[in-house]
Amino acid sequence: MGRDLYNNFPAARAVFEEADEALGFSLSKVIFDGPEEQLKLTEHTQPAILTVSVAAARVLAELGILPMVAAGHSLGEYSAHVVANTLSFADAVRTVRSRGRYMQQAVPQGEGAMAAILGLSAPLISEICSQVSDELTPLPTAAEARDFSPNTAVVSPANLNSPDQTVISGAAAAVQLAADRCKEAGAKRTVMLQVSAPFHCALMQPAQDALAKDLESIVFNDPVVPIAANVDARLVTRGPDSRDCLIRQVTGPVRWVECIQLLIAQGATHFIEVGPGKVLTGLMRQIDRNQKTLNVEDSASLDKTLSALAE
Repeated sequence: MGRDLYNNFPAARAVFEEADEALGFSLSKVIFDGPEEQLKLTEHTQPAILTVSVAAARVLAELGILPMVAAGHSLGEYSAHVVANTLSFADAVRTVRSRGRYMQQAVPQGEGAMAAILGLSAPLISEICSQVSDELTPLPTAAEARDFSPNTAVVSPANLNSPDQTVISGAAAAVQLAADRCKEAGAKRTVMLQVSAPFHCALMQPAQDALAKDLESIVFNDPVVPIAANVDARLVTRGPDSRDCLIRQVTGPVRWVECIQLLIAQGATHFIEVGPGKVLTGLMRQIDRNQKTLNVEDSASLDKTLSALAE
């Protein structure tokens, strides 16, 4: 991912070079040449996606295409804030590398899980998660108290991606049970996801605490354009609020449907997804098919986007 942008646009190449310098190793080489198992490490995946996303945004900016309002899904919220000049790209790429490492370390491998629930309403999914958590949290006896851990009962909505898709996250057994209950309640499908950690749930509290210390040491400017914050689904226009939302985002859900509805209410007419893939473009079709959605991840998609904007 990103090689075409790197090869064809000096503005994009400069972003990759800045990432390498800020991190003190060649992230570019990991992105372009692997090995794949290294790129799949969360502490590499997160800065890699950020770098490609910012590179695409910088290419658009050179062509005079700038946002009037912005949002990013989970990690993408950092890209949105870099584009809005809330924080520097160097600070962002270092931070998201640490963010990935903190998230990986927060929960031992195999103890957490995430599952996509398709075709069931978000309120019903939330209710089922609460019921499962209550069911798996009996009051421990005195003999059990020493070894009792409430973490085994954690399960909650993590990504409210579209009216048809909600991702739940938490302890592996709780997520599996909640997914089964959702299926019984009428979900069209439930899919256990291949993830390295259970993101956006209470189990990420250690990661949130560690990240908060990092973010407190970084300069946050007031965004030059409003950013729709994942955790609150509200527009942030001040630096301190931006920092607070990024901190709380680690354990809080990504309220993506509400964020998109908020941007539409602000008058957004064209949504341009920057970075690898078209996941958000697909989600937009489920949220509001009437919206014009484009993407930029390489020369071909850039040309297509420019043509669409010129129409």
